[in-house]
Amino acid sequence: MKFVKELAERYPVLAGCTEAIEEAIVAITNMHLFGNKLLIAGNGGSAADASHISGELLKGFLLKRPYEEQQPPFNRMQQGVAAIPLNSLDALLTAYGNDVDGEYSYAQLVGALGREGDVFLGLSTSGNAKNVYWAAKAAKELGLVTIGMTGAGGGKLAEICDLCIKVPETETFKIQELHLPVYHAICAQVEANLFEE
Repeated sequence: MKFVKELAERYPVLAGCTEAIEEAIVAITNMHLFGNKLLIAGNGGSAADASHISGELLKGFLLKRPYEEQQPPFNRMQQGVAAIPLNSLDALLTAYGNDVDGEYSYAQLVGALGREGDVFLGLSTSGNAKNVYWAAKAAKELGLVTIGMTGAGGGKLAEICDLCIKVPETETFKIQELHLPVYHAICAQVEANLFEE
């Protein structure tokens, strides 16, 4: 996987994460090939990362991904990988937080949107964000592949997820600084797997 190899060369500190990163790439690639989707959740900076990941997958990232059909509107469109940042559904999140319990708002969305064969990606620098944990728990019960992205400790998220990418930092901002090149490598490799000729 060329983008994972390049990642490890550019960021030697991430060399110990490459196996989990490659497993995540395989899971997301297969998810797309079987017509399924990616659900992504995080808080604060990790919510921004969830939106960033979605943006790289929903349209061309390093490749143009043209449709075979070249009549409008397809001649101005790019093929996408279905990726939903759950934090973008703010009306539901605020309503559920107000009416029921914000700790379970992401779990509610996973229950409503998730189907067996989908992938859930939870980002939490500590690995202990309660709303991300409960979403992962719901995803696992519903038959989704569950991936965590955390700091070195992994927290509760690492215990429940099928695989966890634990970057070797413990301070929030340093963890987030390493999450970005990791998910860029994932998005680039998934795109290459699916759309490179």
